[in-house]
Parts: sequence; C-alpha cells; structure tokens
Amino acid sequence: MTGLGAVFRPQLPPERLRALAQLADESGLEELWLWEDCFLEGGISAAAAALAWTERVRVGVGLLPVPLRNVAVTAMETATLHRLFPGRAVVGVGHGVQDWMGQVGARAESPVTLLREYLDALRALLRGERVTTAGRYVKLDDVALDWPPAEAPAVLAGATGPRSLRLSGAHADGTILTASTPPEGVRRARQLIDEGRESVGRTDHHPVIVYLLTATGPDAAARLRAEIETNGEDQLPEHGVAGDAGAVAKAVQRLVDAGADRVILQPTADEPDPESFLRFTAQEVRPLVP
Repeated sequence: MTGLGAVFRPQLPPERLRALAQLADESGLEELWLWEDCFLEGGISAAAAALAWTERVRVGVGLLPVPLRNVAVTAMETATLHRLFPGRAVVGVGHGVQDWMGQVGARAESPVTLLREYLDALRALLRGERVTTAGRYVKLDDVALDWPPAEAPAVLAGATGPRSLRLSGAHADGTILTASTPPEGVRRARQLIDEGRESVGRTDHHPVIVYLLTATGPDAAARLRAEIETNGEDQLPEHGVAGDAGAVAKAVQRLVDAGADRVILQPTADEPDPESFLRFTAQEVRPLVP
C-alpha cells in the first residue's frame, strides 16, 4: 500500500503542534512530517514532543541539516527517539540550504563529501558499532552509543542533484525528494539512486518519499500559484496540485506510478485551516489512494 502523510509546516508556531499531532493520531493519518528549517523549529525536539503526545502516528523529520549537527549528537538523539518510541520515528538528513548554513558559519566547501561521511558514521553508530574515522569533515575517535536502538533504524537522505541522488542510493536507507519533483523527476531520481546502489552492491529495499505541494478549498488554485511563484519555480501542472480529494489522489498516483513509495502532502505556507488539511488527507484522500 502506498504510504500517505502530511507536513506540519514550521511556519506554524510550536504551540500549535500538540493539537495537530493529536488530531493526526485520532484521524488515522499514517505519517506526520516536521522540518528543521532555519530559523524556525528544532526537528528533534518537535518530533520528541509529537511522539510523546500521540500513540500510533509515525513522525518524520525531513530533514536535519548535517552542517549544523555533530554526527554523534544526531546519533544519540535518533537512538533515543527509537528506544522511546519503537517503530514510530523517521529521521532524514541532508545538505541543508546553503545560504542558511553560511549564515551560521557552517557552510561546507563540499556538501556531498560531508553528507557521505556523515551517513556512513551515523548508520554505523545506530547499528551499535564503535567508530573511529578521520574524514574531511567527520572525525570520531573510538565513539559508540551506550544506548543504541534495539534494531538499526533506516536513515534517509534528502537529495536533489545527480551526485546526491547516487550518494543516497549508495549510503542511505531511503531518499526524500522535494515538492518541486514532478513524476518524471521521480523516475530520473529512481534511476540515479539505483546507479548508486549498484555501485556498492546494495540489494535492500530503498524507499523514496516525495513531498507534494497541495491546496484544497475555494482559494486553492490561487494559493498554490502564489507559493510556486514565491519559490521561484515555473508554473507547471506537476509542481503541486489544487482541488478536491479526487484531484489530489490522482496527483499522488502519478508520483507512485513514477516510483514513489510514500507521498507526503505539503500544505501551502499560508494554509488557513491546518486541522482541516490533516482531516482531508487522512479521511478524504487516503481512501482514494490504493
């Protein structure tokens, strides 16, 4: 079955999270995703709170910018989430927005090298291994988690360009694609991910998660157009969907047909009714998605 979820966008204040997370849990939503965008809300702190307030919904963090976080800290926090809430936390990491990384003095000269070193170290630590490495960016001396997860969790990577997509295939356990990825972009990403997997002989399942910019309601088309313009993207039909549950389900299916395993509906930043958006996803769109 295709996985379906929705985003709690950090343009909403943190104090809105509790009610929305509980609504996601009660409405049957499968996955609620959070972002660690600078300089809005912390991804791990928000995820821990959302998980504590709920019983069954999976909570994803998509994604943590690796230049901001020492890999040992990310491993400790990820392991803690998985031990406290087994099977319900999903963590993704990525380059981060380079302008933001520059603002905090953390911009890497080679983001791809940093992400590769980071993924290898993070996954090894979460497997319970003792790690010593002296890479260009990631340096660990005899580091091991005292409380690793009972089972090593999947570590996802956010990726867009060809080098990052191949890297994700080789070094991550799944890939997160942005909402600006059309169906043809998903097909191309799958091809590049598979090239990376083949280069290292990986045969395990590699899920692809895609955000889908979504608007519903009487002003849906106008809000969608405004957000796409704000993002500096072309006004193409595949860059989001506006309409009722049927229209959204068809857009989801196009991404699935192109190779997506899970589609996460991303409301516009000015979504007027986040509660209704969650209900719409869980109760109207979900029944229409196989």
